[in-house]
Amino acid sequence: MGNPYKYLNPWIKIFIRTLQLLSVKYITSNIYLFKDKIQKLPHAQAVGTQGEHKAVKFLKKNGYKILQRNYRWKGGEIDIICYDRGTIVFVEVKTRHSDTYGPPELSVTEAKKRQILKVARHYITEKRIEGIDLRFDVVSISHTPIQKYPAITLFKNAFTKNDLTAARI
Repeated sequence: MGNPYKYLNPWIKIFIRTLQLLSVKYITSNIYLFKDKIQKLPHAQAVGTQGEHKAVKFLKKNGYKILQRNYRWKGGEIDIICYDRGTIVFVEVKTRHSDTYGPPELSVTEAKKRQILKVARHYITEKRIEGIDLRFDVVSISHTPIQKYPAITLFKNAFTKNDLTAARI
């Protein structure tokens, strides 16, 4: 492959290179702004993925049929979509390895609930689902260093679409 800038005006090449250098300079000179996010992101993703695996095992053990995992639409995601006794259940999984910020289930904010509801509506429309009850659950997984096994709690009907009527959806 050749140089993608080969046929550009020399001034445009200089402008693009200047922007690249300024971006790198800004990030490196302000690395303290990004340091925590850079270091925590892979760990946070790993914790979340582990939590989702544990939640799937837990849900299957309790009779749920897993329909889909990590359903994404327009920047939103539903961790697990499953079926439980005639009801389609949209599950948000929250995992923590520390009690510092409180229990995991408290981190499901109103904004997150609105996002889940939007993605759920898209899923229902896309799959042409009609006449089936819907439910929104939260699986909370707490596994602090002093615990031998994770504490897994299922909050059925953690929120409903009626809880979010004031939201613009």
